[in-house]
Amino acid sequence: MRNKLGLVFFPAFDWAITPTHPERQERLLYTRDQIVEEGLLDIPDIIEYRPRLAAISDLERVHIGIPTIKSLITDAHLVSAGGAITAADAVLNQEVKRAFALVRPPGHHAMRMVHGTRGFCTINIEAVMIEYLRKHYGIERVAIVDSDVHHGDGTQDIYYHDPNTLFISFHQDGRTLYPGTGFANELGSPGAWGTTVNIPLPPGTTDDGLHYIYDNLIVRMLEDFKPDIIINSAGQDNHYSDPLASMAITAQGYARLADKLQADIAVLEGGYSIQDALPYINVGIILAMAGMDYSQVVEPDLDRKKLTQSSRITSYIEGLVRNWQEIWTNREKLRQEEIHKSKGLWVQNRSIYYDADGIMEQQRQEVHLCPHCPGYFSVATEANGPNIGYQSAYATVLSALSCPQCRRQAKDQLSANKKTGNYQYYFLQDKQADILERL
Repeated sequence: MRNKLGLVFFPAFDWAITPTHPERQERLLYTRDQIVEEGLLDIPDIIEYRPRLAAISDLERVHIGIPTIKSLITDAHLVSAGGAITAADAVLNQEVKRAFALVRPPGHHAMRMVHGTRGFCTINIEAVMIEYLRKHYGIERVAIVDSDVHHGDGTQDIYYHDPNTLFISFHQDGRTLYPGTGFANELGSPGAWGTTVNIPLPPGTTDDGLHYIYDNLIVRMLEDFKPDIIINSAGQDNHYSDPLASMAITAQGYARLADKLQADIAVLEGGYSIQDALPYINVGIILAMAGMDYSQVVEPDLDRKKLTQSSRITSYIEGLVRNWQEIWTNREKLRQEEIHKSKGLWVQNRSIYYDADGIMEQQRQEVHLCPHCPGYFSVATEANGPNIGYQSAYATVLSALSCPQCRRQAKDQLSANKKTGNYQYYFLQDKQADILERL
């Protein structure tokens, strides 16, 4: 094998949405049985690590929970996030070349503001890990490639204003699948315009379509962005047998993607074909990340004749790639145009539904742009739900690079809003001071 590989397992025996829900502990148990049966854990250069507990301060570096993030989670969430941090530590301390955190609960639908659980996610595992790396190792430029069939709307939300994070998500078109977002015109706010890349794929996309996108688009984006580290949000529900989606990717397709991507750290996300897909996909990814031969990893029921991509889908994907190639080539000019059009203020109003808790949130974000720094932004949120009643909050977020003038303006704006008393809770999330302060 070419690469020493770290593995972290956490099946979360004590956490489930319901006993028979697709997001349950068997997602990892069948995978672990397959890995043990193949003898992968007997290989000296594949090292298993025990997950640690993440701290609440690790979560608050990313999330603003209403009323607190601690009140919304269980210990399983802390172990899941801690498992990703354990994998990251192993890589950054050079104990291993790469690492794969096979943990649950998942996280990529969890946004910065959190009222409850949506899309099986309460905290964003990858974002918690990334901000930990930035705090403790000085990592700056991060690329996230989200291979889950569902758009990673939570990760997008957290990094929508961050020019140092390239978020690439390819997923089944949001017109046909939860969460109904992730369209090509969602490109980031003006200061980070072009660092959010959504590639919505038609149902029925096969390995051929996936790798056409990687070879003709994603590889160039990664080369141009020059990240310090590459993270794979390793969702596996693009598989042809997954019960919650309509794509046609195979275990070999996933393994070849992992081989090409060469992610430093992979973190498990979705994937609900528990017996027919996950053991094979995960074994293929492990072998690819370790630099071993994965060519013999094949699902027992694989029938490639049924997985032929139509000419219509091929043509559609080629058009998507051409469109993105043009945007990417001209991204700096287009970004400057967006900054000019904003006149220093970018505003977004949206509705967000928490499917697990029946919560409907109305949210307003305001990004204050600055010619000297990334500026600052505020989030105003109001939510209603059967278990929470009505709750509201106003938060101001300062980046680690916010200049002194922006810091003063942001705090003055927050103080002025607090005096109105229009919201129940007021927060200051200050990345430079590494605090989340409830006022």
